[in-house]
Amino acid sequence: MKHLSPTEAYEFLQSNPEAVFIDVRSEIEFLFVGHPAHSILIPWYDGPDWEVNPEFVAHSKKAASMNRPVVLICRSGRRSIEAGLALEQAGMGDVYNVLHGFEGELDHNHHRNSVNGWRFEGLPWSQT
Repeated sequence: MKHLSPTEAYEFLQSNPEAVFIDVRSEIEFLFVGHPAHSILIPWYDGPDWEVNPEFVAHSKKAASMNRPVVLICRSGRRSIEAGLALEQAGMGDVYNVLHGFEGELDHNHHRNSVNGWRFEGLPWSQT
């Protein structure tokens, strides 16, 4: 798995329009916090039990057709690493993780969106 900063991931997606951009956060996060423009939702963990989504790999393979690059993003870059490792173990080889995720790391006041991340870098996102 390769790791890209949010800006590098955005540039990669722009120059590789065949790439699939998967947001692995929960449906609630995707809908209420917002999500990167043109990303699709395939949760790694989701409610109500907050266990690994048993369909994650299958849905990701279907979205990527097994031969398109896959770029993964989560809130802070941790879940997307786990999800990427699962995809690699399932035979997918062109997997990228967005470092710092959508909201970024916590600052000294335990707030997100103020240190790094997709939104912090001013990259396109939506709440619709």
